Amino acid sequence: MTSTGDRKEGSTNGGQLREDSRYKMRVKLVFAADIIATFIAYFFSLWLRFDFQFSKIPLNYLQHLLILFPIICATTLIVYRVCHLYQSIWRYASISEAYHIIVAYLILAAALMAEHLISWPAGVEIPRSVAVMGYIISFLFCVAIRFGYRMIRYVAAKRKNERPDDRKKRVMIVGAGQAAKELINDFRLGGHSNYQICTIVDDNPTKLGRYLEGHCIEGNRYDIPELARKYEIDIIIVAIPSASNEDRISILNICQETGCKLQIVPGIYQIVNGEVQVSRLRDVQIEDLLGRDEVKINLTEIKKTIEGKVVMVTGGGGSIGSELCRQIASANPKQLIIFDIYENNAYAIQQELIRKYGDKLNLVTLIGSVRNTSRINSVLETYHPEMIYHAAAHKHVPLMENSPCEAIKNNVMGTYKLAKAAAEHGVKRFLLISTDKAVNPTSLMGATKRMCEMIIQMMDRKYPGTTFMAVRFGNVLGSNGSVIPLFKEQIAKGGPVTVTDKNIIRYFMTIPEAVSLVLEASIYAKGGEIFVLDMGKPVRIDDMARKLIRLSGYQPDVDIKIVYTGLRPGEKLYEELLMDEEGMKDTPNKLIHIGHPIEMDDDLFLQQIHRLDQVSKQEVEPMEMKRVVSEVVTTYKPDLEHVDQAQGVIAS
Repeated sequence: MTSTGDRKEGSTNGGQLREDSRYKMRVKLVFAADIIATFIAYFFSLWLRFDFQFSKIPLNYLQHLLILFPIICATTLIVYRVCHLYQSIWRYASISEAYHIIVAYLILAAALMAEHLISWPAGVEIPRSVAVMGYIISFLFCVAIRFGYRMIRYVAAKRKNERPDDRKKRVMIVGAGQAAKELINDFRLGGHSNYQICTIVDDNPTKLGRYLEGHCIEGNRYDIPELARKYEIDIIIVAIPSASNEDRISILNICQETGCKLQIVPGIYQIVNGEVQVSRLRDVQIEDLLGRDEVKINLTEIKKTIEGKVVMVTGGGGSIGSELCRQIASANPKQLIIFDIYENNAYAIQQELIRKYGDKLNLVTLIGSVRNTSRINSVLETYHPEMIYHAAAHKHVPLMENSPCEAIKNNVMGTYKLAKAAAEHGVKRFLLISTDKAVNPTSLMGATKRMCEMIIQMMDRKYPGTTFMAVRFGNVLGSNGSVIPLFKEQIAKGGPVTVTDKNIIRYFMTIPEAVSLVLEASIYAKGGEIFVLDMGKPVRIDDMARKLIRLSGYQPDVDIKIVYTGLRPGEKLYEELLMDEEGMKDTPNKLIHIGHPIEMDDDLFLQQIHRLDQVSKQEVEPMEMKRVVSEVVTTYKPDLEHVDQAQGVIAS
């Protein structure tokens, strides 16, 4: 019995064979056309030389041309082959192919001249005017054969696109540069007959009223709404990969007001690679509208730090942890250890890395909790990691408000146990993933992460053999529990979209950006630092929700309502990245800063940790746990009134 996979593979192989067969047939046809064209070119030239009167042609010239023709023809075909005139895809023929033809005929000029010098002493010759005219006509035939196919397709596509068809998607292109040119050609020649390019806009005033590949440039970015209405545009494609971040966001904000579907050419590197095609377009994402410049990192130094090392990632199946694993795996570690309590998450990233790297990556995936001292010690004794990236934590603010004992056990005690075990087992570098919610925390989760930072600084003083550090940053786009997946789900259901407060703002960064900066920050650590990532400009959550609704093809407050639910317990209107007393120190990367350690009594803090451990095991009421935490983190100001209200609701 043949399996489905075998049938698919057989179908794919069969399709490839048919395509190869068609390609070989096309090459043979062009080869034959070149032979016929060369014959016609030289015999037509001889006929022309004697005023189109065959009877006037001396017999010896006809005989000599018949003798020379196989030599001329063979030379021509060999030069064509050497200059790749049979390897090009002539449906996309352009300047590059014209260049190859010119080079071929420069070589042919020298070759034909040499053949004439060789044949002349033997008495085999033809008039020089015939040789020159045959050479010129042969060149014209060569160009016509190769560019004629593209011209025929161009005319056919143009006529087809000019016919009105209500079923076609009406397209506006923003930008009249090289990317737009390549895109239009792909629309025309790539079989995308269900699209119709209606207009182009570009901010360069010298291009206004001119034509790009037959399409008029009718305005600039500010004319987009009017032109979209005029031509009833369905899709707007932004084809300016080299635009600055500010210009791109401005254009996208104008475009999204039209209600059209938005697509974008991903990156300028695709122009270099010749990959600007319709199939490469992607929909505009909310990340494109958030106002962040490209994050640049020192890949060489990161790879040098990780290469050949045994690296362990706790919480390796989570949003941040899994991206850490991806980027660490790409730096060629000696061994990568994924450690997570959630087996499904750990399995998912394990399988992804196996598919990508196979046997090239020494990968170990372990299930366990950082709360389990014996499990941690067993793992460190067995695998001897040199670097630990600690991303395991409870992070959901509202959930931790009602389960503070669990937050203490996992976040605080888990970090303490892991850091202590790391120092005792000779781990060289230990990095904690922290959060901006640790700064002047109003949430229990934020307070626990502040205590984790304090543990890191205490451990660095207590165990100088291990370099401890922490990296603090804000929200990451697309992480588990972030607002964007929630908003998308609400929009898909028809709304309403829920925003806690109209004025609430947050810092945002993509997961790969944040993790790249985390890895680079670890390079600069000397011990005890809290690195603070520059998160760019803060984003109003209400604006984000409205932009996401528009990107989904709806109008906010018309098609999809926005409902304001009020701040949740422990939630701030805005987040801070640095406490006043920490100050700020720069690093070689302008997006990474260092907060100065705050003085603290390590012995007292150690006693407080043990007390927190005991209290959390007693499963005390949330209000009591929060009071104990506020004695340790003096900047933590819990809303005890909200806690009492929440407990009353739960009890009832």
